[in-house]
Amino acid sequence: MAGSSFGNILKITTWGESHGKGIGVVVDGCPAGIELSEEDIQIYLDRRKPGQSRYTTQRNESDAVEILSGIFEGKTTGTPISMVIFNQDQKSRDYSEIASYYRPGHADYTFDTKYGFRDYRGGGRSSGRETIGRVAAGAIAAKLLKQLGITCTTYTRSIGPVEIQSFDADAICDNPLYMPDASAARKAQEYLETCMKNQDSSGGIIECIIQGIPAGIGDPVFEKLDANLAKAIFSIGAVKGFEIGDGFDAAKANGSTNNDSFCITKTGAIGKSTNHSGGILGGMSDGSPIVFRTAVKPTPSISSLQKTVSQSGEEIEISIHGRHDPVIVPRAVVVVESMALLTIADAMLLNMAAKSDDVCRFYKK
Repeated sequence: MAGSSFGNILKITTWGESHGKGIGVVVDGCPAGIELSEEDIQIYLDRRKPGQSRYTTQRNESDAVEILSGIFEGKTTGTPISMVIFNQDQKSRDYSEIASYYRPGHADYTFDTKYGFRDYRGGGRSSGRETIGRVAAGAIAAKLLKQLGITCTTYTRSIGPVEIQSFDADAICDNPLYMPDASAARKAQEYLETCMKNQDSSGGIIECIIQGIPAGIGDPVFEKLDANLAKAIFSIGAVKGFEIGDGFDAAKANGSTNNDSFCITKTGAIGKSTNHSGGILGGMSDGSPIVFRTAVKPTPSISSLQKTVSQSGEEIEISIHGRHDPVIVPRAVVVVESMALLTIADAMLLNMAAKSDDVCRFYKK
């Protein structure tokens, strides 16, 4: 199977299946000398692990990470960093019936068509559990970028029809939905209770703000920073939409209102008076915060009756049982953040060779 690797210099390869022995990732191209421990990785993994609230699957997994290589005396060595998270609570029998039909909204049919075979236990490589490796790798990218003063704030902007009306960064981790608006979080939980009562699920929107990125990161043609961010985010299984800056609202604007006027900031640097571009112009960062949003579809595994087709070609009705998230969004917040951080870190490393002056400065002693 192709397509399990991502990145140019900072490259990750994820492996494993939802109901196999474990999930893991190999991170190659990480610079040597970064202080890194399993605790650093675990902080990120704990944000996506199941069983955190009644709005996530009750699969009982500790998601404890083990670093197998690439670390010596508490620092990265510059060699590949291999990490594994062993599965502990697989209930493959919950999926035995699924082998005979195609679940609506899942990759069952396309997987079968492409490979002539599929791991029906939770979706195999198509399972959301694959994202564990991405999050573990994202924790490493976060440590690298933190040294450069680059930070990332990611949160739930909306659940179903309920959207945040205010922003309080301190409130993000104070509710199970990771919303920066306590009032909206309460309303969203009420909405989810209704969805669950109706044996249904909900989608939502995740917003990400990346600050501290200098201007000029990214390339103007096939390695555009916004294009690579879009690819990174769209590689997450439940994502169905991506927009940066004003996004689709820019289609309704005029050039006179959509353009960001340049100005001189209080520090004497060149800045912008607005940020309709979302921090990227011509595929390169412009020094403003990078702001993007991603649409996450409702969890496709629902227990209400659905129509589908069996492998033998018979039209049937099914009700999907098992342990599933009524909403994917809260656990996907850290996945979106991780893929964004990996994209930015890779672009930063690529940018080091953009100017001959920088190359000469590095090698001349």
